[in-house]
Amino acid sequence: MAEFDGKVALVTGGASGIGRATALKLAQNGAAVVVVDLAAAGAQAVADEILAAGGKALPFAADVSDPAAIAAAVAKAESTFGALHLAFNNAGITGPSGLLADIDIDAYRKVIEINLNAVFYGMHAEIPAMLRAGGGAIVNTSSILGLVGEATAVGYVTAKHGVAGMTKAAALGYAAKGIRINSVHPGYIDTPLLKNLSPATRQYLTAQHALGRFGSDEETAEAVLFLLSDRASFVVGAQFAVDGGYTAH
Repeated sequence: MAEFDGKVALVTGGASGIGRATALKLAQNGAAVVVVDLAAAGAQAVADEILAAGGKALPFAADVSDPAAIAAAVAKAESTFGALHLAFNNAGITGPSGLLADIDIDAYRKVIEINLNAVFYGMHAEIPAMLRAGGGAIVNTSSILGLVGEATAVGYVTAKHGVAGMTKAAALGYAAKGIRINSVHPGYIDTPLLKNLSPATRQYLTAQHALGRFGSDEETAEAVLFLLSDRASFVVGAQFAVDGGYTAH
């Protein structure tokens, strides 16, 4: 029997990067997966990949910064697969770069809305569904920059620290009700978000990791699957770094 047989999972930002890798691994391990992404074609492609491999999946195009959209995704999970047991709130953007006083206010608001508020909107819809299902597990994507600072990523740092705090508060509120909530804190991972890094920046950032390299989608997905699984049954409100030693300095 596969680890997630009979479980229904929802993954936001599921069309690419860490979200895609996690959706595929969840399906390979028996879960029915709702692949949520702003990119409808990308969500469809991942769902098709899961279905072609004999798994269960449903694509759902949604802007996670719209509370009604993520609520609709959760409702679709319940109506299609009968319940919702697992959620990975992962969708995010990099946001504006620069020192605080130089950052465009609207750009700051956008990164807060997508990287922080959308996690609240997701849990706001997911938790009642999990309570109806008798319990579950949630993982929220924070970042190494939810643990440490970076002078030129003020909006991103603020949002990701907020995700860490929100996760702890929610974890304390729902652990006794059968829902475990944790955050994952990836280092720099080779995903489409980093495709525009200059060679010099990539070299500098690589050197900040004790392992001397960026991480992979699959390495992060393995940590997420652990946190969603019963193997992590005593892990609640944790900040789980998957960072190649970045925050060990």
